[in-house]
Amino acid sequence: MRVAHIITRMIIGGAQENTLLNCLDLIEHHDDEVMLITGPSLGPEGDLLHRAGFFGDRSRLRGRAGELQIELLPMFRRNIHPQRDWAASRAIRKTIQSFRPDVVHTHSAKGGLLGRNAAWSLGVPAVIHTVHGAPFHDFQPRVAREFFRRCERFAASRCHHLISVADAMTDLMVQAGVAPREKFTTIYSGMDVDPFLRANEHRQSVREKYDIAPDRIVIGKLARLFHLKGHDDLITAAVDVIARCPQTLFLLVGDGILREPLTRRIESLGLTNHFVFTGLVSPTDVPPLIGAMDVLVHTSLREGLARALPQALIAGKPAVSFDVDGAREVVISGETGFLVPPRDTTKLADSLIRLVENDQLRQSLGGAGQRRFTEQFRHETMTQQVRAIYQRILERRSP
Repeated sequence: MRVAHIITRMIIGGAQENTLLNCLDLIEHHDDEVMLITGPSLGPEGDLLHRAGFFGDRSRLRGRAGELQIELLPMFRRNIHPQRDWAASRAIRKTIQSFRPDVVHTHSAKGGLLGRNAAWSLGVPAVIHTVHGAPFHDFQPRVAREFFRRCERFAASRCHHLISVADAMTDLMVQAGVAPREKFTTIYSGMDVDPFLRANEHRQSVREKYDIAPDRIVIGKLARLFHLKGHDDLITAAVDVIARCPQTLFLLVGDGILREPLTRRIESLGLTNHFVFTGLVSPTDVPPLIGAMDVLVHTSLREGLARALPQALIAGKPAVSFDVDGAREVVISGETGFLVPPRDTTKLADSLIRLVENDQLRQSLGGAGQRRFTEQFRHETMTQQVRAIYQRILERRSP
C-alpha cells in the first residue's frame, strides 16, 4: 500500500507524534511505502523530525523503522496567507501526482483542507482525515468561528472517512454540521507506552537534575506556554494549593511565547520557589519527567484529547483536568483522577489539594489509570485500526 500523510508542520506536539508513529508503523509492521508531506517546523515548539533522530537530504530521510520519504514544502505554513496557500496547494497536488498514493491521510486544519481538496480532485482511492482538535471554538470571534466551521464542512465533503482522537471530537463535529456521525470513527492517539510504564525508574535522577527535594509533592503540567493552555488558571489555583500544602511544587514542561509573562506573574505572587520551568524538552525526556511527578494537571481550554493525560495515567499518576473535549474519556472522576469545570480555579485547587494530601489516593487512582489505558494507547494498536479503515475504503472502491 502507498500512503501519503499530510500535516502542516512537524513541531513537537501530540498530532505530530501521532502522525510520525503512524508513518513508521506502516513501514515497519506492514511493509507499506509511505511519504510525509509537511511544511517547515517554525516557532519555539521545536522540530520533531530532528528530535526523533532523522537525517539526510530534504526529500528522503531515514529513521529507525526504515526509509520514510519526506517532502518538505517551504510555502506550506500554518497561518493563512492567500498567495502562499495557493502555492502550497499546487505543490501538494504536484507531490501527490508524483507519488501516486493509494491513500492520502491528512492532519491539522490547513493540512486537512489543502490536502483533502488536492487528493479528492486527483481521484485518490482513499482520502482520510484525522480530527486532532477542532479549528473552531468558543474563544474565537463569531465570524472567524463560522469561517473555520464552513472550511471543515467543505473539507469533510472531500474525503471518504474521518478519524477522531476522541468521541468528544466526533460529537463536536456532528453538532456543528461538519459531517454525519456515520462518517466518523474514534481511534485514540497512540504512543510508545513502554517508557511511561518505566517512568518511575527515573524519578530520583530527574528530581536531582531540577533540585527538587524528596519531600516535595510535584504537580506537573505538559503543554506549550501558549494561549488557551490554561497556565494562568493553574497559577491562580496554585495560590490556594501552596497556602494549604506548602510542600507542593509545580513543574511546567514546555516552552513558548508566554514564558516571560508567566514568570513575572509567579514572581509577583511570591511563588517563585514553588515553580520550575523545564523549557523545551525532547519527547524522549517526557516519560522521565512524568516519573518525577506525583500528579498531572491539565488546564487547556480546548484540545481533542491531550496526550499528556493518558501518558500520565499509563505512568501510574492521577490526573486533574478541566472537563473539555475528550478529557472525560480518560480522566474519570474518582477512578483515575478528577474533572473540574473549565476555568473553575476554586474546584481545581480543591482537587489538587485532595491529591497532594493523600498519598494512598494518588496511588489508587494512578494504578487504575495504568491498568485501564496501557493497551488502548499503544501506537501499534492505533496503526492497526487506522490501516483497517484504509483497507475498508479501498475494498469498497475497488471494481
